[in-house]
Amino acid sequence: MHFSAEDLLDIRFAAEPMPLVELCLALAAWQRTDRPGVFARWRRQVARELPADARPLLELLRPDGDNPGFVEPPVRDLDAALDAVREGGRRLPYEDLVRAASRSRNGGDPGGWLRALWEQDREAWALLERSLRSAHAALIAPRWCEIRQSFRADVAWRTRMLAGHGIKATLAGTHPDARWSGTTFEVPGPPHFETGLGGHGLTLIPSAFWTGRPLLGRLPDGSHLLIYPALTPLPLVAPAGADGSLDALLGRTRAAVLQQLTDRRTTTELARDLGISLPSVSEHTRTLRAAGLITTEREGKAVLHAATGLGVDLLRSGG
Repeated sequence: MHFSAEDLLDIRFAAEPMPLVELCLALAAWQRTDRPGVFARWRRQVARELPADARPLLELLRPDGDNPGFVEPPVRDLDAALDAVREGGRRLPYEDLVRAASRSRNGGDPGGWLRALWEQDREAWALLERSLRSAHAALIAPRWCEIRQSFRADVAWRTRMLAGHGIKATLAGTHPDARWSGTTFEVPGPPHFETGLGGHGLTLIPSAFWTGRPLLGRLPDGSHLLIYPALTPLPLVAPAGADGSLDALLGRTRAAVLQQLTDRRTTTELARDLGISLPSVSEHTRTLRAAGLITTEREGKAVLHAATGLGVDLLRSGG
């Protein structure tokens, strides 16, 4: 992603999470297999809760999050977002249909539901709306308070990071593999794409569900948005009223990991002292490292973690 000087001066956070964006990323994340220590229990729960009439969405929404843009409009109100889905469908390019069909579970969807959508079949579009409403009622509405809590905690943290360390460190902290080359922001891995922001700026949206690399989209005004994993994913969101703002920001276990790292400690020591598994420690340290809160070094066979100055500052302030 190529930034101009004007773009770097025009970076902002969204005001609220977007219901259909979160829904589509939740269904994409459910199909993924990464971060099992955090998301395994949630994935099992979704398998039980997802209604049968929501399952057609799996023909559109894939694990890599590279979903058709018309089905996840970045609109804050559910009914308005569903209206935007229908309006976007009226302009659905044939190329988007072919691409979605080629990725569907139905063997390219020959003569199937996706083709009926493109042909503006009323029943097909009614099925899409029922599927979206049903999935939203099952997966998003009951957890909306926690989704907003994850969103707001991440924005609060990144805003603080922006003030103390600048926009480059803030964006680099959205993914462990993210890096800068001059004024170009890069995250390696498929699918590969390259874009310039063209002076339109960028809106940042943390997602409580997404676990992959940052995703690029568009707002209704044509400007760009970047969706990235929130620092505290939904399964780690502390219950409302939990003691300690650090727990609310990071989740109780991840906050405990950071607190342990005022002295250098190995992965094995963290797992032993906190009573959690080695893979779980690795997931938490990976996220804390990406956020600039800890460093990790190898000494012989040992892997040692320690809080950075930024991490110590966060501990002292209580989040």
